[in-house]
Amino acid sequence: MKSKNHILVIRLSAMGDVAMLVPVLRVLVDTYPNIQVTILTKPFFKPLFSALKNVSVIGADVKGKHKGVFGILNLSKEVKILGISCVADTHNVLRSKLLRFFLWFSGIKNASIDKGRAEKKALVNANGNPISQLKKTHQRYADVFKKLGYPIALSKHQYPGRERLSLPLQEIVGKLPKKLIGIAPFAAHEGKMYPLPLMKEVIEDLDATGKFKIFLFGGGKKEILQLDRLAGSFNDVQNVAGKLSFEEELALISNLDVMLAMDSGNGHLAALYDIPVVTLWGVTHPYAGFIPFNQPNSNQLVADRDQFPLVPTSIYGNKYPTGYEKSIASIPARLVVEKVLEVV
Repeated sequence: MKSKNHILVIRLSAMGDVAMLVPVLRVLVDTYPNIQVTILTKPFFKPLFSALKNVSVIGADVKGKHKGVFGILNLSKEVKILGISCVADTHNVLRSKLLRFFLWFSGIKNASIDKGRAEKKALVNANGNPISQLKKTHQRYADVFKKLGYPIALSKHQYPGRERLSLPLQEIVGKLPKKLIGIAPFAAHEGKMYPLPLMKEVIEDLDATGKFKIFLFGGGKKEILQLDRLAGSFNDVQNVAGKLSFEEELALISNLDVMLAMDSGNGHLAALYDIPVVTLWGVTHPYAGFIPFNQPNSNQLVADRDQFPLVPTSIYGNKYPTGYEKSIASIPARLVVEKVLEVV
């Protein structure tokens, strides 16, 4: 039976984009305590939403039973059984559009995100001219719910407390009174990743103070091996990539004092807990709207546009002229260290 206030929210990938949805949903369910929300996303992301009241998760198997047109048709049938009243498409890609069509055909209204493609295209085609801040992705998500009749004010967002550390995590953190720094040096594309030799300089300077316990975050077998080697060079640096479950990583992140990240998912995860995030930007730029939630502009360290005037060269970091993959290296390691020390 269809519920009057049951919203299906679609956001399939990637981790950072899904994480940015969390604070928006916090405000939504606090503003409208009688609504029910079902998130359609990758099953792996379910822990992101576990603490939200009246929110459940349904997994999309886009490489298996939900693959292709008939798979999406079957998914629409599974969703309809839940009794949803409307659809908030915060992804707006071919799969989600097709799903929306099938549900619309059944009389279920929907709204989709305006990604601002024209203004983002103008941003990456600025060719060295002055650029300005575009609407942030969190607000674009909120606008979808407004279209459905659920306007929200993100200024009313309230953060959750730090998550309780399990005994194994307490052992990892240790008992010494040191500040905890998270560092996530990897990103999906080379042009978004701070070179590891420079990151090693940053870690070396921070570790030399003797005041910090530093945790390295990442994923993938190749990355884990690199992080293991990097951590092995220092006394108070530990690689947790591949060592913890996603739930454990979230708990550890919620207890950090600062996160140093690229334009990638881990910065967004830390921002969910009001952890200060220092973000390094290479061929992408914070003006595109992907700054971690409620993080100040002063925490955004960007590539030198005097040296690399075409920055930003793309929105997602997958396109750049030859040589621009090194643009992020124009952020001096000394500046990164100073910013982390200032924030922590």
